[in-house]
Amino acid sequence: MNFLAPAAFAFAAAIPVVIVFYLLKRKRVVKLVSSTMIWQKFLAETQASSPFQKLRRNWLLLLQLLLLILAIFALARPYFDTPAREGRLWVVVLDASASMRSKDESPSRFEKARREALRMVDALGDTDQMLILLAGAITEVKQSATGNKSDLRRALQASEVSDSPTRLVEALKTAESLVRDKPLGEIHLFSDGAVADWSEFEAKGLPLTWHRVGQRSHNAALVTLDVRPNPENPVQRAIYAGVANYSTNAMTAELELLFEDELVDARPLTLAPAETAPQVFLVSQESDGVFTARLRVEDDLASDNEASVVSLMPKPVKVLLVSRGNPMLEKALRVAGNVELTVAADFTGDGAAYDLAVLDDVTPSVWPRVNLLGFHVVNTNWFDGFSDVEGPAIVDWDVAHPVLRYVSLDNVFVAKSLAVNMPSWAIPLVESQQTPLILAGEPDRRQVLWVGFDLWESNWPLRVSFPIFIANAVNWLNPAAANEERLRVRAGDPFRLNLVEPVTEARVTRPDGSTVTLEIPPDAREFVFGDTDERGVYRMRMGTNETVFAANVLDSMESNTQPRESLDFGRFGEVEAASVRKANLELWRWIAAAALAVLLFEWWFYHRRTV
Repeated sequence: MNFLAPAAFAFAAAIPVVIVFYLLKRKRVVKLVSSTMIWQKFLAETQASSPFQKLRRNWLLLLQLLLLILAIFALARPYFDTPAREGRLWVVVLDASASMRSKDESPSRFEKARREALRMVDALGDTDQMLILLAGAITEVKQSATGNKSDLRRALQASEVSDSPTRLVEALKTAESLVRDKPLGEIHLFSDGAVADWSEFEAKGLPLTWHRVGQRSHNAALVTLDVRPNPENPVQRAIYAGVANYSTNAMTAELELLFEDELVDARPLTLAPAETAPQVFLVSQESDGVFTARLRVEDDLASDNEASVVSLMPKPVKVLLVSRGNPMLEKALRVAGNVELTVAADFTGDGAAYDLAVLDDVTPSVWPRVNLLGFHVVNTNWFDGFSDVEGPAIVDWDVAHPVLRYVSLDNVFVAKSLAVNMPSWAIPLVESQQTPLILAGEPDRRQVLWVGFDLWESNWPLRVSFPIFIANAVNWLNPAAANEERLRVRAGDPFRLNLVEPVTEARVTRPDGSTVTLEIPPDAREFVFGDTDERGVYRMRMGTNETVFAANVLDSMESNTQPRESLDFGRFGEVEAASVRKANLELWRWIAAAALAVLLFEWWFYHRRTV
């Protein structure tokens, strides 16, 4: 056995001092009485002829000496001489998504995960370090690598759960980069495992330990909420709400619809296990406002029982079609919805009088500055170069994009198309082996939908999918619809607003009533507000203008609170849940605890004798 602080043995000089105290005789107090005859023998025995006496066996002396020896050993910090090893690095990933608010653990899943992480802090060895990542809307480093347990506990206590969806893949990628070159690096994930897809994460050889939290799935939730004009009555609005039951038992609930906090309609619901029930409300709307759907039900997770959507009064979409003549395209635009169509053979001006422009195989001398749908046209500022390709076969299309919603291109043939290199401003919506056929993006701060082929060079206008595509394109390119879509964000995602005139500050009122004031640079062209972790309605004021937007959960993965049995990483295997591991504590702590026990026993023994 060796000692880290051998100088502490100097305190052993206090041992003779304790013994001397027990060798000293106590000075007797003389008392005068009426007769001292019977006291003579007693006085002779007790009178001290010298200051010292013979050391006698005394339990209190032995206990005090043992206490002193233990205290000296604790101060000397004894240790066993073992082969040296590198300290471990523990990367703790704490899931802070909405499902971690579930109350099936006491008081919540997040609090249980925090408690287990705090126990890991207590288990750190002298040479070990820990790093804490909070996996919320973004992966946040709450504490860099350190062995200071006070800092680690403070970072865990400062971590907060949010209403955002799970971002565990991003968090584990960050954690993997931190332990990649650490032979003793470990990743400890505290989560219920509610992740939709792990396929993009390569977990081969990942030193991951998963600490699962959660006991059951007893939850009903709002998973979708949308508002559209009623196609049968333009005066009315249609509110679509999807309600799902993720419990193993049937659940009864009441679904309420409110407009500007005033109750509009309510209906009772009975949901079978694993059932999703779509609900449609038809209501009149006379001004801009916020519709709120509220699900009254007794379940484990309250964050997904309410959602809001901003509804703006519909306005006609002013569309300019520049074409040499295309009756099928013109007809598809006229039936696309509330459209005011203007047809021209050429384009002049900047198009400011229109909401969007459609170019049909016509290259203007001056390009419109509004949102644009272009067929078989090329802007040299958009592409490095272009060429022609014969018979490009459609091999894939992005069904998740709003423009291709309900659009099938299985039976569409293209005889000839422009071939371009993928520009940085765009994403491909429809692809062939040789070139992308349809692109979407925002060059020059406007939305652009580019189709590489001439409609006359394909059979697409004869297919049912064509008018659906045109209706989707008009809705996506409509500035009013785009602005309304920006007013709906997922909790945790940033809210963005284009600035049409200079402003100096913005005041944002959060759903809990608190207000945040942000300064805006005078040359800023866009305002970004990222503190949207809380579900609810946000009200932002810039000067005399007020903008209202809503943040919601609306995520089936978060609402399905059934704890996962394993994390499936596809061809890289899976990770099973594990419990918290204990590490060895320093030896001096046990010695100090023994010294405290001796001190308490001495106190008890002394009082037992004197009572």
